[in-house]
Amino acid sequence: MSTTVAARLAALPGLKAFWPAPVAVDRRERLRMVAGAGLGIVLTALLCHRLGSASALAWIIAPMGASAVLVFCVPASPLAQPWAVVGGNTVSAIVGVACARWIGPVDLAAAAAVALAIAAMLALRCLHPPGGATALLMALGGVTDPHAVLAPVLLNALVLTACGVAYNSATRRPYPHTQVMPPSARDAATEHDLDAVLARYNQVLDVSRDDLQALLESTQMRALERRLADTRCADIMSREPKTVEFGTSLQEAWALFRQHRIKALPVVDKWRHVIGIVTLADFLNAADLDVHHGFDARLRSFIRATPASHSDKPEVVGQIMSRKVRVTSERRHLADLVPLFGSTGHHHIPVIGDGERLVGIITQSDVVAALSAPQQPLGA
Repeated sequence: MSTTVAARLAALPGLKAFWPAPVAVDRRERLRMVAGAGLGIVLTALLCHRLGSASALAWIIAPMGASAVLVFCVPASPLAQPWAVVGGNTVSAIVGVACARWIGPVDLAAAAAVALAIAAMLALRCLHPPGGATALLMALGGVTDPHAVLAPVLLNALVLTACGVAYNSATRRPYPHTQVMPPSARDAATEHDLDAVLARYNQVLDVSRDDLQALLESTQMRALERRLADTRCADIMSREPKTVEFGTSLQEAWALFRQHRIKALPVVDKWRHVIGIVTLADFLNAADLDVHHGFDARLRSFIRATPASHSDKPEVVGQIMSRKVRVTSERRHLADLVPLFGSTGHHHIPVIGDGERLVGIITQSDVVAALSAPQQPLGA
């Protein structure tokens, strides 16, 4: 069936929900699955055939084919773990034998075997879909010999699981699939949110809770990396920032800080080239305001202009500004800027455009707001 025809059928009303999603694995992974399942079944069949069985059943039972699909195709699934394969098939076989022996009508025995097998697997935490087929096989086949539980069922499950451990490990697919370590306190809020969503969903998932958490975190990290790579400084900077010049008085600069509730002022020349930056910290350091006693009075005295022609204290911004200024281009990506905020102690970075003229300023708050804003989906 061509892709176009398939797409048209999937778009028909009522059929969309039944149309399967594409399998998100490459050709190499598909080959790994096929080869593993084939190898697992042939080894299980050969070994169990050689060991022989006194049961009325064949040396390998059909539900092992379904178990092989899980073990070799989805080895990370909770339904495919060793205890699920061995315990699920064995417990289901016991239930099937019991139903075949004690329930007369075969149809009723078959239904009871499947239902009770599911209940038993849930109770023992070994839910395994092929287990339902194992229970049904025993009931429909009228198998009442308990030795059939040991061979071929238990023997089949043990050999197939051993093949799964060897093959998946050799092909770099952890099996048994180790669960993620307990979360740190930093992730506690996310963990509680996930637990609440899973409780509301109230269905069995073919993925463990810890794997789901890891996938969510990896997805969030990938989205963050993409946003950092796609966002430029011009997209998040504050445009037309307040500025001062070298000769701007301290009193005027302080008034700008208070009026506009900002913490940094780029210092520019008449061509709007950045020659420095003055911050609240520069004021406090220059006024030697490390102590709280008389703070207000000392600050007012510091910023007040001296009427005399000579002064022992700074009078203009150029005398207290930081001359070494880290600037960035408006075309630069946010990914290049984050390390400056995280490791160098910068809180405000002027942004320059054509002719190296000041066009904006980026603060830590701008970065946080950009990263926390709702994302547009890919292709939007």
